[in-house]
Amino acid sequence: MIDEPNNFFSKKTLRQIFSYTLIGVLTNVLGYATYLALTYLWGAPKLTMTALYLVGASIGFLANRRFTFRHDGGIGDTGVRYLLAQVAGYLLNLVLLLLFVDRFNFPHQIVQAIAIVVVAIFLFVVLRIFVFAPSLAVAGVVR
Repeated sequence: MIDEPNNFFSKKTLRQIFSYTLIGVLTNVLGYATYLALTYLWGAPKLTMTALYLVGASIGFLANRRFTFRHDGGIGDTGVRYLLAQVAGYLLNLVLLLLFVDRFNFPHQIVQAIAIVVVAIFLFVVLRIFVFAPSLAVAGVVR
């Protein structure tokens, strides 16, 4: 096994996946429990998802920047790329809720549970190749 940064099966990538998963499980289990409680009391799935998404994204930036990707590049450019990635993740989550809850009448609890996984996979890829990519930090490139 060659340990190259762009090799999906490198030790570095597998460590990143493990760290990202651990951080994600911890934040999303707490976030999903909060989502279920608030939607039970409040009854507003999309508004609740929006509020919790902002909290989770903020925690995710700090934890994944430091522990998952060990990124030491500038926080300003990285923060802008992270914000763009999170907006895309949020829109993906919202579209899944709108489509499967509002259009096809699936229970929002199940749709949101699945959306958490779908968005997490999407964001790992985007964070790795766009937000915290080592070559971007070294070159000082902003896309």
